[in-house]
Amino acid sequence: MGRLFWKILFGFWLTLIVVTLTVNAVANHYNESRLRASSEVALGGRVAMMTTAAAASLRHGGPPALQALFDGWPRFARDRLLVVDAHDRDLFDRPVPPPALAEARRVLRDGLVDNQSVISVDTPQGEVLFFVLADNMPHRGPPPPRGVPGFMLLWFGVGSLAFSAVLAWYLTRPIRVLKQAFDRVSEGDLSVRVGPRIGSRRDEIADLGRDFDIMTGRLAQLVASQKQLLHDVSHELRSPLARLQVAVGLARQQPEKIAPTLERIEREVHRLDTMVGELLTLSRLEAGAQQEWDDYFDPIELAEEVVADATFEAAASEVRIGLLRDATPEEGVVVHGRAELLHRALENIVRNAVRYSQGGQLVSVAVRQPDAAHCVIEVMDQGPGVPEEQLQRIFEPFIRVGEQSSGYGLGLAIAQRAVQAHGGTIAAANRPEGGLVITLTLPLVPTGQAA
Repeated sequence: MGRLFWKILFGFWLTLIVVTLTVNAVANHYNESRLRASSEVALGGRVAMMTTAAAASLRHGGPPALQALFDGWPRFARDRLLVVDAHDRDLFDRPVPPPALAEARRVLRDGLVDNQSVISVDTPQGEVLFFVLADNMPHRGPPPPRGVPGFMLLWFGVGSLAFSAVLAWYLTRPIRVLKQAFDRVSEGDLSVRVGPRIGSRRDEIADLGRDFDIMTGRLAQLVASQKQLLHDVSHELRSPLARLQVAVGLARQQPEKIAPTLERIEREVHRLDTMVGELLTLSRLEAGAQQEWDDYFDPIELAEEVVADATFEAAASEVRIGLLRDATPEEGVVVHGRAELLHRALENIVRNAVRYSQGGQLVSVAVRQPDAAHCVIEVMDQGPGVPEEQLQRIFEPFIRVGEQSSGYGLGLAIAQRAVQAHGGTIAAANRPEGGLVITLTLPLVPTGQAA
């Protein structure tokens, strides 16, 4: 068991014991305060009969009649019934305990009882008080026990200890499970999950366990994607490096053909530089480089620039590019981010559309604003489209579709990361009439916030 278990165990146990002892002490004090009124003076129906009979004898026959009454009583009864005059002396010269006398007068004065256990009679000699001492009265019996019995305290201590142990185990068990899971994660095991071991709890610790499972799942995906990326990069680098080695070998074997060999080496170096540049861009986007962005730009102007550049390149393959604008775009709204990244993302999408189009086909770029907070850019082509099972994968790095692909499969991956970094979304779908449509949705901000 860990240290937290013992802290919770003894903490709850001591708390239960302290609370129990405190409640017991308060209850004893309350009971003693209630019994204090009858601790020196006897109260009750039989006592009231004794005091009433004695008072009647004294009132009608004087001390001789009272003495005659006492002579007919048992000794334990007549010795406890005191008859006290105004000078605090017993009429038969018996000792009068001051506490008992004070308590009898308090009972008579405060009306603590509704019978005649303590009564006062006016005589020619003054007021006479009748009361019965409580000590050794046969109706009282042994004094009640004070507090909780020892065996009950013992059983309570054992029971509270067991309860505290179960409670501490219940609270610390998921924490121990989480600690073991963190140890396994630190050793590189990202397959560990704590949800099944925590069970059906519905508290903050269970929420922490579910968050841990989500975290490890995302870490596993990230590590897997990084491994796959490393594998793909290694595979993609192997081909141009092999061609460079062949070109170097040809240059050594055929010095007279050094010029075309150098041109081949230059093309391969350019391809390597392009791929490395795209990888760096992808890495910066996944690292969240948007924190330092401070550009504000019009999405329509951005689309116009991309269409203008792509039109010049598409003319060689006789592919037409058209720009469709919203007839009534809302003025005074812009996109916050980096225009260069979104320009490159949209350019990659348009170039892909041109690459998969044939001569005479049309690539349309539509810009519309469905509401005041969003802008939608759609790139539609009339090409062969993408198989349905591959639609969700075309935004992954190094994924190429069809035989017409000549790049490294990084353009759409960069486009997706760039759009997501701006708080937007990107999606691909096949058109019913043929071709592919890629939809970019970007958030807009008022120009007042850009000032």
